[in-house]
Amino acid sequence: MKSQLNKKIIERFSRQIVLKDIGILGQKKILSSKVLIIGAGGLGSPVAEFLSRAGVGSIGIVDDDKVSLSNLHRQSLYNTSDIGKLKVKIAKYKINKINPNTKVIIYRTRLNDVNFKKIINNYDYVVDGSDNFMTKFLLNDLCLKFKKTLVVGAISKFDGHIFTFDFKKEKKSCLRCFFQETRISDDLLNCESEGILGTVAGIVGTIQANEILKKILNIGEGLDGHILILDLLNLNFRKVKIKKRKNCFCR
Repeated sequence: MKSQLNKKIIERFSRQIVLKDIGILGQKKILSSKVLIIGAGGLGSPVAEFLSRAGVGSIGIVDDDKVSLSNLHRQSLYNTSDIGKLKVKIAKYKINKINPNTKVIIYRTRLNDVNFKKIINNYDYVVDGSDNFMTKFLLNDLCLKFKKTLVVGAISKFDGHIFTFDFKKEKKSCLRCFFQETRISDDLLNCESEGILGTVAGIVGTIQANEILKKILNIGEGLDGHILILDLLNLNFRKVKIKKRKNCFCR
């Protein structure tokens, strides 16, 4: 999207522009930003929706899955008529309905270290909405290598975790510093076996989108090198600093 603000664009984003921390210059930053979202499910759906509503100029979405009936209670971009259809195609259609000025590029693929290298340089920020640790660690390693900002989300049951790593700045810590075990079970993130309350996905994904917008605008206090832990059953929130591990390859 071009960053020029005509009358229609100013009206669309007027409630953001009026904020003293955003204004015209801030909105132009949002309009010219490029964000890559990995996963178009429970986390990726609200991330894509709210970033497009905020006016992010270009959104890339990576996913190779199709919409299923069990997705609908938490994946807000889809409805019953979308069952059996490719998530990336439906997501692009829905986002274009929300904001036709946001350019949506879809990648019907499962992420790996080969195709990610071809994709990542087109984007400034990366959002992890994946449901497995292999993908999360791959994103961590490649965003570190290519000096990208990464916002990671994880959900299970009534709980959510959000991490932010700004690898463009001095290396403080990475995802591997937090998960120090060599083998971590993906059962921790398995909605099928562990279950998930639909609202948890929406809340965590919305916070991820919020963190990206703050990064684009360079405002507020972020989660750089921290984890935000949400217990939404008992409404407890904790922000914990991630210490850099001595033997981690991010040093």
